[in-house]
Formats: sequence, structure tokens, C-alpha cells
Amino acid sequence: MNSDDAGSPVEKPVSGTPRDYSEDLYSLYFELIDVDGTAERMLRNFLGPLHAQRVQRLAHGFEFFAPIQCVPDLVRLFTRENIAIYQVVRQAKVEGKWR
Repeated sequence: MNSDDAGSPVEKPVSGTPRDYSEDLYSLYFELIDVDGTAERMLRNFLGPLHAQRVQRLAHGFEFFAPIQCVPDLVRLFTRENIAIYQVVRQAKVEGKWR
């Protein structure tokens, strides 16, 4: 954290960083193998009915909208079920809120 001339802390923007605890949504891509549909079911259950509607199944994974802070939770969820994640990509910020 930096300080200005008056000695008070100057906050750096956290939007789009690991310190982004907002409910802002980002387009995320998870590259993984989903042989039997387990990963898709887990993802949709995690996202809930509203956000699960926007899940797109792609050739090698899924694209969906969620806050950045959901990424570590989803990685843990998939790895607990022995589902390998080959890539996680945060794309653009999108309209809407998590709740």
C-alpha cells in the first residue's frame, strides 16, 4: 500500500485482481475433460439456476459468468472429484451481479 503526502493510505484498484471481493461478474473459461457430464453438473450446481442458464459447453471445457473469487472454489471442487483442469482464463468483465 502506498501513502500520499498527508500520510494516509492510497488504495490501489482491486477490480479484476485476486483481491476483488465484489459481486462483479467476469466471463471465465475452464478447460477440462468432462467424459460423463459430472463436471458440467457440478458447475451448474455451484452457479445456481440463474447463472447456470448461461453456461456454454465448448469443445474442451466451459465458458460461464462468475465473480473472480469463485475460481479457487471451483478449482478445489473439481480437483476433489479428480477432474483435471488444464487452463483457467479470466476474460472480460460482463454486466450483472452475482446475487
